[in-house]
Amino acid sequence: MTDVATRARPAAVELLRPLVLPPGPEVRVGISGWTYVPWRGTFYPPGLPQRAELAYASRQVGSIEINGTFYGLQRPASFEAWHAEAPPGFRFSVKGSRYLTHMRRLDDVRVPLANFLASGVLALGDMLGPLLWQLPPTLPFHADRIEAFLALLPHDHAAAARLGAEHDARLEGRAWLDVERNRPLRHAMEVRHPSFVDPAFIELLRRYGVACVVADAARRWPTLEDVTADFVYARLHGDKELYVSGYDDDALDRWAARFHAWRTGNEPADARRVSPEPAPPAPRGRDIYVYFDNDAKVHAPFDAMALAARLGVTRA
Repeated sequence: MTDVATRARPAAVELLRPLVLPPGPEVRVGISGWTYVPWRGTFYPPGLPQRAELAYASRQVGSIEINGTFYGLQRPASFEAWHAEAPPGFRFSVKGSRYLTHMRRLDDVRVPLANFLASGVLALGDMLGPLLWQLPPTLPFHADRIEAFLALLPHDHAAAARLGAEHDARLEGRAWLDVERNRPLRHAMEVRHPSFVDPAFIELLRRYGVACVVADAARRWPTLEDVTADFVYARLHGDKELYVSGYDDDALDRWAARFHAWRTGNEPADARRVSPEPAPPAPRGRDIYVYFDNDAKVHAPFDAMALAARLGVTRA
C-alpha cells in the first residue's frame, strides 16, 4: 500500500489546467464530498482557504458527489455557488435526501421528492450528473415499494421541474424550478441489505433505466455488478477497511480493467451479477461515474487521480 505522505500532491498551478477526457463515452472519476479536515495540508496545499477547496478539488478530479444534500435541503444559492466555483465541463452527482431513503424508507415520498428537486438541484444546469439514492442497510427489498419509488423519478430536467412544483410550504419563496435547457436526468441506486441480491431487483432497475451502484465496501454490503442503465455508477468505499483503506496499484489496475470493459459496452468476464441475464452489449459504450469514498486517511483524492490516469483521463 502506498503511503499517502509519499504521494505527490498536485501543484497549485494545476488549478488552471483543463480536464481532458479520452474519446468516446464520458469517464468521470472523482470523490465523495470535498470538505475534510485531514485533507488540509495533505491533498489541499498548506494555507489554502477553506472557501477555495471546491475550486481546487474540482480541478484535480472529474466529478464530485455532493453529500450535504443527503443530510438536509440546501438552498439554490449554494448550488449556484458550486456551479460557479467548478470549471467548465465539470459534473456533480447529487446524493438524495436521507429523509426519503432512511426516515420515510421510500414510503409515500412524492412531496418530499418534490421538495428535494425544488431545493436548487436544477441550478447546477449543465453540471448536474446523476442523482444518487443510497438505501440504508436496514431496508430490505420489497418490490412494490422500490417500483413505486422508481416510477416517481423524473428522467429529464423539465420533468424534475414539474414534479418540483408540487413542493410544500417549506419551499415557498426558496424553490428553484428554472430549466434553461432540458437535459436528461440520470439516477443510481445503492443498496446495502442482502435481500437485494435478487434478479427481480435488477429487472426493476432495468425497466426504469436506473443504474445499480457497484459498491466496493470491504465485503460489508453486497457488491452488485449488473448493468441496468446506459451508464455505470460505482462507489469505492475501501477494499479492506470501510472508509479507511486505500487502493494499491494492483487493486487500481483491476478496477481500471473493469471500468474499461463497461465503458466499451461490454462487461468483465467475472462480473458479479445477480441476474442470470447479462445486459446486452452497448456498441457505443457506456459513460462511467466512479467515486472514492475512502476519505478517512486521505486516500480518496489520490486514488481517484491514480485511477483516472489509468483510464486515460489527463490534464492538458
